[in-house]
Amino acid sequence: MNIYEAIKSLIEYGVRENLIEKEDKIWATNRVLEILSLDGMDLNAQAQTEANLEEILKVILDFAVEKGLCEDSVVYKDLFDTKIMGVLTPRPSEVIKTFKEKYDISPKDATDYYYNLAKKSDYIREYRIKNDVKWITKTEYGNIDITINLAKPEKDPKAIAAATKMEQSSYPTCMLCKENEGYAGRVNHPARQNHRVIPICLDGVDAFMQYSPYVYYNEHCIVFDDAHTPMKISEKKFRRLFDFVKKFPHYFIGSNSDLPIAGGSILTHEHFQGGSYTFAMETAPIEDEITFEGYSDIKAGIVKWPMSVIRLRGDDTDRICQLAGKILATWRDYTDEEAFIYALTDGEIHNTITPIARFKDGQYEIDLVLRNNITTEEYPDGFYHPHPEYHNIKKENIGLIEVMGLAVLPSRLKTEMAILRDAILENKDIKADERIAKHADWAEKIKAKYSDINAENCDEILRDEIGLVFTAILGQCGVFDRTEQGKAQFKKFIASVK
Repeated sequence: MNIYEAIKSLIEYGVRENLIEKEDKIWATNRVLEILSLDGMDLNAQAQTEANLEEILKVILDFAVEKGLCEDSVVYKDLFDTKIMGVLTPRPSEVIKTFKEKYDISPKDATDYYYNLAKKSDYIREYRIKNDVKWITKTEYGNIDITINLAKPEKDPKAIAAATKMEQSSYPTCMLCKENEGYAGRVNHPARQNHRVIPICLDGVDAFMQYSPYVYYNEHCIVFDDAHTPMKISEKKFRRLFDFVKKFPHYFIGSNSDLPIAGGSILTHEHFQGGSYTFAMETAPIEDEITFEGYSDIKAGIVKWPMSVIRLRGDDTDRICQLAGKILATWRDYTDEEAFIYALTDGEIHNTITPIARFKDGQYEIDLVLRNNITTEEYPDGFYHPHPEYHNIKKENIGLIEVMGLAVLPSRLKTEMAILRDAILENKDIKADERIAKHADWAEKIKAKYSDINAENCDEILRDEIGLVFTAILGQCGVFDRTEQGKAQFKKFIASVK
């Protein structure tokens, strides 16, 4: 396929996937020619209808690199092909109009249209996501999802060097701000010409909905405030979560907490995450029913989960939010030295909540995950955080997605596990290999645990053990131990909610 055939194929792809109309073909062709610094088009070129989008863009990117229009680097190529795809992506007003028309039929029709657009416009790069490594580990808490996400490209040295020389820009203010829509990007900020957002009002606050380009789970959407304001967990937020669920009852929605260590990666811009996916925590049962005085209409209980979770369920979201607000207010000020829970040290607040709301089996439901971000000399990264013995698998914060039972593990693990597998099977000195030395102690425990590790079962054993490590990490992030003493301390807190 030559460059003209690739351009023709791209335009035909746009028509076929309803990104542009057939009346737009000449205009779109000329826009692509302009980006590629071509003065004309071979009118005899034939579209390669069997070629997929990845193949078409590869031809275009190879041409751009050859002609000096683009650096031969994944970061620069992503900037360039996003500019190309921006030509085919409908204008924001068209997307919003279509979304509203479909929403009038059903909320699911609207999100189906919008999600398909995100994929077909290459905002969600499906050909990268399919390379993600995924499996399920069976645990006493249910089937835990483990993923090694490869969709987010790592910056290469050339791009990193260029970024250090760039003048710092405050536009867009952050990765979530509405100004990202259509933004050309730079080496330290992804291009977003093919990005479209949907305006949505939640409990009187203007916000926007979009999809995550890295899709950690099905229809992974992000809802972010119009204003660039910090994350804040409050009763108001619980009401906003339920307002979203009422608008999109086929989606769950949750929020990271509002404190570092116990929160997500972006705490400077208020946002939520939702989508169409059933996490292990949602299916986890209530193991201890509890009651709150004055709220007999709300069914409540402690969830059987590694972390400390209170589930509230009922028909009246106003009542649920009132009770959730009381639990939050009590938890913010709660100290139990015996349980090593401190609300405040040296003026720093430690207690917060990760909430998740959904509409399930005809009732509204919210899970309140108690969080605490205290640090100690022994655990400077956080006491209720992955402990050092597990940093070989994961060192990063446990955010909303992982709280619910889906591990998002670093891409390095794919290569490291392949090397470790060979080292175990060939009985090599793991500590001598700097690529996997961090896994040496963990590997010794695995070898001691299994009497027969061979070529047929080694991969499965490593996957299962990674899943068990992640489950243990969730337990470390739980503020109350899953022991009889820990359960008693949990119920002591619940009794303090008035």
